[in-house]
Amino acid sequence: MMSDHAAEPACGKNQPAWAAARQRRAGEEHRMRTVLLEAAARAFARSGYGGTSIGAIAAEAEVSRPAFYAYFASKREAFLEVVAALRDEFLAAHEFPGMDDPYELGRAATRAFLAAHAANAALLTVVEHEAEGDEEVRAMRDEMRRRPARRMAHYVERLVAEGRADPVADPELLAGVMNATFTRFARELPDDAAAFEQKVEEFTAIYLRLIGVRG
Repeated sequence: MMSDHAAEPACGKNQPAWAAARQRRAGEEHRMRTVLLEAAARAFARSGYGGTSIGAIAAEAEVSRPAFYAYFASKREAFLEVVAALRDEFLAAHEFPGMDDPYELGRAATRAFLAAHAANAALLTVVEHEAEGDEEVRAMRDEMRRRPARRMAHYVERLVAEGRADPVADPELLAGVMNATFTRFARELPDDAAAFEQKVEEFTAIYLRLIGVRG
């Protein structure tokens, strides 16, 4: 005996109509949630957390306030998701599977890290401010700092073990120094593409010199 679902007309290859409709709804909900989060990120970056209202986020996304509440219970919930997305972007900027050459990896990671900073400078300032009083924001901010530094330290330690590097100091200390240096000077990056690439080369050279790459 066929079930009710099996009896429904298919939409697409072997897909019931009810499943196709559910998939379309899920896709639309994901799209709207993304629109709201991107609008919230712009609003927070422009006006700070305290200066941003739910109405401002809704207006930025060109939706109504009720539409905002269909996806987020509060402004803070939206802000936490914005910070989480920012954290994931920065962590991804340090992931280059299969790339092992110190020169290529150093250049690629430097470019990705500086580009992420340049694209999110205003929002990062808001996150830093809110991290002072919000434990959840502080935890994500700290993760953005710790995990890339730890990954860099482990990579340098492996280069040392393989006889491919002779760092000027302890790898963990170097990783922390480089992370802080990148963060500090990334706020002053030039808009010109050629000048940006020049900075990438300079920061890469500093990194390679500090970790003492051989060869």
